[in-house]
Amino acid sequence: MSTASGTFGELLQGVLPEADSDFLVTLPIARWARATFHGTPGTDGVEVYPAHKRKALRLAEMITGSSATPMGGVLTVESTLPEGKGLASSSADLVATARAVANALGEPMPPRRIETLLARIEPTDGVLYPGIVAFYHRRVALHSKLGALPPMTVVGVDEGGEIDTVAFNRIPKPFSAADRVEYARLLERMTDAVARADLAEVGAVATRSALMNQVLRPKRMLSSVIEICRQVGGLGVVVGHSGTSLGVLLDTADPAYPQRVVDAASACSELAGNVTVYRTLSFDR
Repeated sequence: MSTASGTFGELLQGVLPEADSDFLVTLPIARWARATFHGTPGTDGVEVYPAHKRKALRLAEMITGSSATPMGGVLTVESTLPEGKGLASSSADLVATARAVANALGEPMPPRRIETLLARIEPTDGVLYPGIVAFYHRRVALHSKLGALPPMTVVGVDEGGEIDTVAFNRIPKPFSAADRVEYARLLERMTDAVARADLAEVGAVATRSALMNQVLRPKRMLSSVIEICRQVGGLGVVVGHSGTSLGVLLDTADPAYPQRVVDAASACSELAGNVTVYRTLSFDR
């Protein structure tokens, strides 16, 4: 059995000035996918439960088929991450699957091997790495490891519907050369903010990224969620750039946190008719 965490949207997502440079910055949350693979040596074929986890099935078949000791088996994938919302549910499924199948085969599954495998399936989030990372999601490669942040809470809402990540990533990006330069500067700001554990700066960059993404995947509730964030004294707004989720970032160490989270949840529930509270993963600093 192996696991992989999800991420609440992205702290930052855009395109850098160089070619083939679509990137994102992860925000790992305490929600996981769990994969279990029961292998049977000397058999062929893999079954997956639930049956709609076809990408996980394809990945398991790729790994078992290329093994020095190929085997069939049963793959079970469980997840607390909603699908199609921008929380990296598919990426978490695949990373957990890669690790579980490799464990059953007794083979190593380092991040670079996972990247190579996942690049054959779909654009992928950076959840295979612990902590906060900048990741080239379309070419499935690490840009840089930014580090870890103190615990935060995301008071999230969902605009409804589902987004197909593969289809979304086929859409031409309407970002200008000036936009690409700004994204490079935002990545520099985010890198420095994570290094300094400057949560206010993290929130500011995340909010700017959400606003810049409106030309690509507009969120009808964004301005309202930004206003809620301002009213409750939040750090900023984070969104699933290719999904349907938006959230208010809060510092759990803030003495006013208990009241801020109540106020944010109440206002978000009134706005959207739904609210879910997520905790970020801080890892080791």
